[in-house]
Amino acid sequence: MRPGPCEELHGSARREQGIRVKAGRIVALTASNDPAARPYTRRPMLRLLVPIVLALLLAAPAGAAERRVPPGWLGVVADGPLTGADGGEFDGMVAAGVETVRTGIFWAQIQPYRSATEVPAADAARFRDSDGVPTDFAGLDAVVAASAARGLAVVPVVQATPAWAALRPGDFGSPPADVATFQRFLAALVARYGPRGSLWAERPGLPRAPIRAWQIWNEPNITRYWSEQPFAKSYVRLLRAADAALHAADRGATVVLAGLPNVSWKALRSIYDAGGGGHFDAVALHPYTARPADVLRLARYARRVMRKHGDGRLPIWITELSWPAAKGKVPRPAGFEVTDAGQAARLGKALKLLAAARRRQRIERVFWYTWLSTEAGPSSFAWSGLRRLRDGAPVSTPALATFRRWARRLEGCAKAQANARRCAT
Repeated sequence: MRPGPCEELHGSARREQGIRVKAGRIVALTASNDPAARPYTRRPMLRLLVPIVLALLLAAPAGAAERRVPPGWLGVVADGPLTGADGGEFDGMVAAGVETVRTGIFWAQIQPYRSATEVPAADAARFRDSDGVPTDFAGLDAVVAASAARGLAVVPVVQATPAWAALRPGDFGSPPADVATFQRFLAALVARYGPRGSLWAERPGLPRAPIRAWQIWNEPNITRYWSEQPFAKSYVRLLRAADAALHAADRGATVVLAGLPNVSWKALRSIYDAGGGGHFDAVALHPYTARPADVLRLARYARRVMRKHGDGRLPIWITELSWPAAKGKVPRPAGFEVTDAGQAARLGKALKLLAAARRRQRIERVFWYTWLSTEAGPSSFAWSGLRRLRDGAPVSTPALATFRRWARRLEGCAKAQANARRCAT
């Protein structure tokens, strides 16, 4: 997730073990022979998929083509200017074939104060008590409700320590000083959005769509998001605590590892070396690279590390995939910027490759970064949206047409209006 205009960039172009890196992002990799892995999950996910599968089977009209991917496989990230109040954008997601939405949960925004005595009187009505901590669920409620109303599954990425709980207050990338505070926050999230969540009880007219998968942090191998480097030891401490908290609150929860960019297989190896194995149900990658073929190659590199540590059959989630159409538009390009036409072409090629390798590499989810962005500022990711705000007005990009075409091909149909689980008749 990109909460601000400046992503972390490192250095100039260099070579390392057959990898060409420019500005901290992989531009190209040399060929690698890596045999395929067999599918496995640490905890069976069938119970999570069966209701969705049955719903989609029952909803498919007789003329629908055969699905080539499981329900929920193709999604987008919802961040930046997008809010739960933008109902038309969520309708557009459904029309484009989006089935899962990955959204940021910024702990610092939801629990900015340690206690009720610190909350300004003018803001007190926004907060409810959660284990003694003032908590404002309003913004997240809107995103979850907008998604649930349209049959879109939600996968949140939980990140950003509030100053009162941070090891280094004022540092956006600071880990929590005490992982127990993070555990309590996760418990509050499950109590709100999980299978017995209070949101569903408070809104009986809303289709129940409990959140069962939770991604623990974002890109901790980058200083911007996790300032304690090397990151593995402190991140694994948080991961182990999160695993325990989530399964205490929801025995069927799925713990998704933080998305790993750059030399992701090395970061993954360091997580295993620090004792992280056995504390996540899916590995997540952010394979930012110039060539679509290298997206799959990075997945194979990760798979090799996973096999070495006994997790060769765990699934891989691509929780961010993108080629920003920012070529010639930013002062510090990262090396993977393209034109609008190039963005559409790379998206199509990547989806083709990932879908073809889905079973062999156990690729269980793919999320395009992002649905809506604002074309402004120094960040390449401002031009990553399938939809973009240009001079304040939303526009659709050529990549959106490519996404829609591939979604229909992979999912077997166009979707019914505002219903991601039902094919159009």
